[in-house]
Amino acid sequence: MRARPQLVLPAVLASLVALSGCAGNGDVGESSSTGAATSSAPASAPSPEPGEEPGATTTSEAPVAADLDTGPETADPSADARVTVRDVRVGAHDGFDRVVFELDGTGTPGWDVRYVDQATEPGRGQEVQLAGDAVLQVQLTGAGYPYDTGVEEFAAPGPVTGPGTSTVTEVAFAATFEGVTTSFVGTGTQAPFRVYLLEAPTRVVVEVAHPS
Repeated sequence: MRARPQLVLPAVLASLVALSGCAGNGDVGESSSTGAATSSAPASAPSPEPGEEPGATTTSEAPVAADLDTGPETADPSADARVTVRDVRVGAHDGFDRVVFELDGTGTPGWDVRYVDQATEPGRGQEVQLAGDAVLQVQLTGAGYPYDTGVEEFAAPGPVTGPGTSTVTEVAFAATFEGVTTSFVGTGTQAPFRVYLLEAPTRVVVEVAHPS
């Protein structure tokens, strides 16, 4: 009667070893996959490359014709708006060029974006030299000076450009004057455009269509 357990025990142990081996292989595969995903995930989202904006249209989602026009685009700022432009970016996309004005401060900005005959610096009246045959004036309203908002205002040694753009030639950041921050976008022609707001961080986006 004692011989029976001795015969069964090796078989049970063999089965347990086989099952343990199979389970171990499966755990290793899943752990390495999960572990790799966990360890490779950044602590925070990386800053966007010039022209790549989270939440904006992608290179495969060009603005439809109905969204674009050459007429003025306007929007009112929030009642508590006091914002300062902290960065300006230009990027090329499939069918359009994008200009991004990133702001920080209180509330949300408004804007008045339209083609003008000449780029003129606000408050001083001096002409702003800009490459291109047309000038798209971008006025962001609800603006505050850096000493009001605590945000360092964007500054650059010269116009802002983006590699590979087809319509936008360059962007000149002019000045903030009486609650309005003015910039000028040089374009090859008076191409259709659209303007919209993105948040977290706050950005005013101007998209200008490529020549058809």
